[in-house]
Amino acid sequence: MFEQTFKNIDDILYKDSGADSELDYIGQTSWVMFLRYLDELEQDKADEAALMGKEYNFILDEKYRWASWAMPKDAEGKVDHHVALTGPDLVQFVDGDLFPYLAKFKQTADSAQTIEYKIGEIFSELKNKIQSGYNLREILEYADELPFRSTKDKHELSHLYETKIKNMGNAGRNGGQYYTPRPLIRAMIKVVNPQMGETVYDGAAGSCGFLCEAYEYMYQKMDKTTTNLKTLQEDTFYGKEKKNLAYVIGIMNMILHGIEAPNIIHTNTLGESISDIQEKDRFNVILANPPFGGKERKEVQQNFDIKTGETAFLFMQHFLKSLKTGGRAAIVIKNTVLSNADNASIGLRKLILETCNLHTILDMPSGTFLGAGVKTVVLFFDKGEPTKNIWYYQLDPGRNMGKTNPLNDKDLEAFVELQKSKPETGQSWNLKVAEIDETTFDLSVKNPNTPEEAPLRTPEVILAEMEALDVETNTILKSIKELI
Repeated sequence: MFEQTFKNIDDILYKDSGADSELDYIGQTSWVMFLRYLDELEQDKADEAALMGKEYNFILDEKYRWASWAMPKDAEGKVDHHVALTGPDLVQFVDGDLFPYLAKFKQTADSAQTIEYKIGEIFSELKNKIQSGYNLREILEYADELPFRSTKDKHELSHLYETKIKNMGNAGRNGGQYYTPRPLIRAMIKVVNPQMGETVYDGAAGSCGFLCEAYEYMYQKMDKTTTNLKTLQEDTFYGKEKKNLAYVIGIMNMILHGIEAPNIIHTNTLGESISDIQEKDRFNVILANPPFGGKERKEVQQNFDIKTGETAFLFMQHFLKSLKTGGRAAIVIKNTVLSNADNASIGLRKLILETCNLHTILDMPSGTFLGAGVKTVVLFFDKGEPTKNIWYYQLDPGRNMGKTNPLNDKDLEAFVELQKSKPETGQSWNLKVAEIDETTFDLSVKNPNTPEEAPLRTPEVILAEMEALDVETNTILKSIKELI
């Protein structure tokens, strides 16, 4: 049922002249779903208060609640078409009244960690792009059918939402930066193994895939007490995201996974100077896939000790500084970070090796990231002691990766299991840091257990060999003839 509802909403958006691509569809679906979710949340809280004989103070004034403007119902629980806005009136209300009202919460909220502040941020960032009020009326009616009450409902909704984010990765050049394959994220989390009471951070949160999966992992393992759930909900997961749409999608994704007021800050992470990061700003666990290749401006580069325009290398410095001593990290990064010979790359490798134990490097096959032509590796490191030995694992799923053949959990099972003991196999090997070149700190992926391919021979060599074989054949024929 949920799937059909999502499909119906997409079909309407496709017909509307305001929404142009999957990126728009998910942005528009998100704000409608958010208000629908908020309504359920307020109803639940009002019911709880009533049971305790208390009065509940609604966040939204009555005029702006779902039941007033989106879905006014008659005595039989059907949409009251005499009262319900539609056509130009509906769009005018949403654009001119509802969005400005909701955006104001950003100014009036007590702190950035409240749901009020999130409401203000989301509606300051997004615009309603649905131009036909008749289309919007249909979308609201579909959204009203989505149940948000039970955990099972939320789980199914979050699963569908993830699928939408994944599809968005294939639509438009910048969609893919929000999506890291979930099987890879899950494998990274299993190796890092975040525990109850630890904090988990992603400074390039995108659609919050790392934080949502870490929540699922920790939720499954924890004792189900009210205190633990409160800790997991409020004091465990932290993220930052620069892009408007990704920020909204990330918040929505975390809400659907069961986190009511996610600690996601809308900011350019690289805009803060790493010298300002204090112990109180540090985290136990960092999981991330920072954007590659973006060119950061000179003034942003000034915030870092190792100056470079490569966004991923700046993020890497931010993560190293944001990790507590004894903290653990797993970061997806392009493989050139291991081999580039420029000063910034060498400086970064030296910094990692000297300040952290870079114990594992997972080499990913090309095609892992849809539409991205880069080869990636995952760096696993613990902060606080220098690296002595690195275990490399070369992932080979035994097939070409692509849209119809994406990464799955089974592909990574062997890696997760072997990582515990770090053995030498055909796909894995150990490198002693004492043996690497200290002028370059080159950490390129070179599997010593794969036989070297025979180098291609030059045409001259091949012709000479053919001639030699001809002479040999003639000699044999001649000796046979003599025997006859």
